Amino acid sequence: MPITIQDVQVITTQPATQRLVVVKVITSQPGLYGLGCATFTQRWRAVVAAIEGHIKPFVLGRDATRSEELHQMMMVNGYWRNGPVLNNAIAGIDMALWDIKGKLANLPVYQLLGGKCREGAAVYVHADGRDPQEVTENVRKFMAQGYRYVRVQMGGYGGKGAMMVKPEGAPEGNYFDPRAYCRTMLKLIEHVRAEVGSEVELVHDIHERLSPSDTIQFAKDVEPFKLFFLEDALAPEDIEWFRQVRAQCATPLSMGELFVHPLEWRLLVQERLVDFIRMHLSAMGGLTPARDAAVFAGQFGVRTAWHGPGDVSPVGHAANLHLDLWARNFGIQEWCRFPDLVYEIFPGTPEVRNGYMYPNDKPGLGVEINEKLAAQYPCTDVIEQWTQTRLPDGSPVRP
Repeated sequence: MPITIQDVQVITTQPATQRLVVVKVITSQPGLYGLGCATFTQRWRAVVAAIEGHIKPFVLGRDATRSEELHQMMMVNGYWRNGPVLNNAIAGIDMALWDIKGKLANLPVYQLLGGKCREGAAVYVHADGRDPQEVTENVRKFMAQGYRYVRVQMGGYGGKGAMMVKPEGAPEGNYFDPRAYCRTMLKLIEHVRAEVGSEVELVHDIHERLSPSDTIQFAKDVEPFKLFFLEDALAPEDIEWFRQVRAQCATPLSMGELFVHPLEWRLLVQERLVDFIRMHLSAMGGLTPARDAAVFAGQFGVRTAWHGPGDVSPVGHAANLHLDLWARNFGIQEWCRFPDLVYEIFPGTPEVRNGYMYPNDKPGLGVEINEKLAAQYPCTDVIEQWTQTRLPDGSPVRP
């Protein structure tokens, strides 16, 4: 008798600032279930509705071991595909099925993928501050904790120039000045590199906030400071401009957290226009398409650096880690440093020691959830402010 999907439950919780969505797939074998991450924190209600109204009815009664087939069928069953809401909904099921498969085999998921290429995954963390001196101080603190890769930002994503002049009647918003950003961030990176030397690898995130021409100039200007990579230098709508960036400088490039469709990363990989792909696993549809993307990227010498902020649940971080341990073309893993409460709600959350993330080697993804404790921290409804981004003249732009 096949092991079938008997129920799909959606668990939402907000133990920190981000709203997390976790899917629990319960099978016909007593006690056997799997967990998956479906976190789209800005549109979490839409994902819950998609799972409960569309994905759950479709998968009930189906063979839980046929994860490849189910992924393909979930992707095309709605006809239109590759949008972030449905991708996240599908990802929750997909990761849960991998978790189930690992538990059935009594093996961690990285073994199902092909086994380890490394014992732990090197991670990078985020150092912020109000000025270059404070950022440098925070970088040194991370270095003392064993981290060897640090992302440096200043004032969040920066660009909040003191001399910014808005027009009369300008609406409220998250204002920033791209030219001020370029000047201040260049000084920041120069200062940090001069203070800490080459003992630590530095990363910086433009977060798609610059025009293509400003991006090209900035990538050229930071080249002497030997970044490990420049993150999300362009928006997905501008990916063809990576040809000009690549042609004019050797700054390593990382791209992908907003990608939801394979055509968005295929060009960058095939033409070797980026050095790292860093998609958000649930936004791209789960572990199955991430596995395929990693193999594809490896054929072109492009490494992985999966998106790993606080709006990826611990289940999603575990999925990242299993891919990291397996992929021969692993590069680096972003790490958000969860508070202790998250570890209480999600036993088995990956741990980081001396700059490396380690699994617990339990079967499946290795993460559980304390549903009673999770329920004590319900998700709140907010209108995001940081994405209401505007230029000094009030023009709305991408965040």
